[in-house]
Amino acid sequence: MKKRILVTGGTGYIGSHTVVELQNAGYNVVIIDNLSNSVIGVLDGIERITGIRPAFEQLDCNDREGLERLLKTCTGICGIIHFAASKAVGESVQQPLKYYRNNLVSLMNLLELMPEFGIEGIVFSSSCTVYGQPDILPVTEDAPVKPAQSPYGNTKQICEEIIRDTIHAGAPFKSVILRYFNPIGAHPSAEIGELPIGIPQNLVPFLTQTVAGIRPELNVFGNDYDTPDGFCIRDYINVVDLAKAHVMAMNRMLDSHLEQPVEVFNLGTGQGVSVLELIRTFEKATGVKVPYKIVGRREGDIEKVWADPARANKVLGWQAKETLEDTLISAWKWQQRLG
Repeated sequence: MKKRILVTGGTGYIGSHTVVELQNAGYNVVIIDNLSNSVIGVLDGIERITGIRPAFEQLDCNDREGLERLLKTCTGICGIIHFAASKAVGESVQQPLKYYRNNLVSLMNLLELMPEFGIEGIVFSSSCTVYGQPDILPVTEDAPVKPAQSPYGNTKQICEEIIRDTIHAGAPFKSVILRYFNPIGAHPSAEIGELPIGIPQNLVPFLTQTVAGIRPELNVFGNDYDTPDGFCIRDYINVVDLAKAHVMAMNRMLDSHLEQPVEVFNLGTGQGVSVLELIRTFEKATGVKVPYKIVGRREGDIEKVWADPARANKVLGWQAKETLEDTLISAWKWQQRLG
């Protein structure tokens, strides 16, 4: 009997790639998504890649009664991967209440319902934003969590605290918290990828839309940072590599291999790449020129951050394998498919 996993936000960017990897690993997947930042057609892409169409329910995780009804009818769920959240740093500065409501209430609803339905554990989609601007690079999981520089980052910190406090209070489940660095790219099949609704908030989809002629030019936010070339530095991780880490985390949790009731892992490559380096790598890998202009800094952005992924490498047995070049080629293939 295949183990059944609930994936919230499963038609989203990282969620859809994770559903593919879960199904490839033999899990039975149920997706819930309110389709606020994704489209139902993603299910077709998942089915074309895996040969399996996952069960889907259009539902908002803030709807506690709806969640309860789903869990009553969709029996036997043993684990949850929780992606469903608002996730744009800039937007969160403009609309903080939207972010606190969406991101906190959705998690609390799930945690309240898990014991009632015997769900063993939850893998939580967190972020390197919890580290703020780290004092020491690369960042380990033991680095201090700093005051958030955006409401989005603050919701990730608070959600981690909610999980810890709930389990500390005796909740009968476990959790793996995965702190992502910067996911980019698309499935190599070009059947699924990043599909922002409206103007992209992330660098790579904005870049690929610009190269495709959808946007006039790429805005680069600031070139006066204290970095070798003046541009922000990030740790860009291939989305399929990232998705595979969720399968490993779920395996570890359900097989009772956790050393503590809550475990935390950084998911990154361990390499810092500046925005300018990424643009140049894209141009070299694809042979296409990127029109860009430098504008002022964006509120909420930090200067430089990259991961020390040693704990995930050693404990989860996971590592980032795809090159930046191949990852950017996959993003461009996906954009070309979209037209």
